Amino acid sequence: MFKEAKGALRLMGHYMKFNLAAMMEYRMSFIIQTLGMVLNNSAFIFFWWILFNTVENIGGYGFEDVMRIWALTSTAFGLSNIFFGNTRFITQIIMTGELDTYLLQPKDPIINLICSKSNLSSWGDAVYGLILISLVEQFAVPKIALFLLLSMTGALLFTAVMITFHSLSFYAGNMEAFAGLMTEFMVTFSIYPEGIFGGALKWVLYTLVPVAFLVYLPRSIIMNFNLARLLLVLLAVTLWIMVAYVSFYRGLKRYESGNLIVNRV
Repeated sequence: MFKEAKGALRLMGHYMKFNLAAMMEYRMSFIIQTLGMVLNNSAFIFFWWILFNTVENIGGYGFEDVMRIWALTSTAFGLSNIFFGNTRFITQIIMTGELDTYLLQPKDPIINLICSKSNLSSWGDAVYGLILISLVEQFAVPKIALFLLLSMTGALLFTAVMITFHSLSFYAGNMEAFAGLMTEFMVTFSIYPEGIFGGALKWVLYTLVPVAFLVYLPRSIIMNFNLARLLLVLLAVTLWIMVAYVSFYRGLKRYESGNLIVNRV
C-alpha cells in the first residue's frame, strides 16, 4: 500500500510539473486569468461588508467568520481544480469512451485521469483565499499554517465527492448534470453561515453534501484549535476518499469500451 501511495504521489508530481510548464507557455494569459479571478472574488467582500453594516450577525457569524469560510472554500476549490482539474470531466470521459486511453496506461487509472488536466483560473481562487485569510488572521503564522492544512483536506474532500457523483454514470448513464448540480450545492452551501441552515438540511450538510467538513468545522479549528475536531475532519475526508475509490472501481467493472482511439502526449 505504501508503494502504491508513493507511486501515486510521484505521478501527481509529474503531472503538476507538466501542467505548470504548459501554463508558462502562455505566461501573460496565466497572470491575467489569476489576477482576474482574484479581483472577481474580491467583489464579494464588499457585498458582505455592506450587509454587516446593517446587521450585527447572520446565523451566529460575524463579518470575519464569513470571510474565513469564503477563504476556505476558495482555496480548497482552487487546489482541487489545480491538482485534479480533470475530475469534472469524468462523466464525459466515461460516456465518450475516452476512458480507454487511461485504462491502457500502466498507472492507477483514477489518479492518472483526474491529474491529467489543471484549471488555469483556479490559481486565482487559491491565491485569493490565502490573501483573505492572511488579512483576517493578521498574518498569524500558526493560523495560516492550519488554514493551508485544512484547505488541502478540503480539496481532497471536494475531489472525492465529485468522483463519487460522477462515478454514478457507470451505473445510471449520463450523470453529468447531476454531478454538476452537486458541485454547485457544495460551493453554494459552503459560502453561507452554518446557522442559517436547520432541520434535515443541516443533516445533509454533514453527510451527502459534506460542507461541514469542508468549511464549518475547519473555521472553528482555525479560530480555536481543537484536536478532536481536526481528527474528525481527517476521518471524514478519509472515508469520502474510500467511498470515491470504491465507487469508481466497482463502476469500472460495468464499463464498456467505446473503441475510441486517442493519442495522448
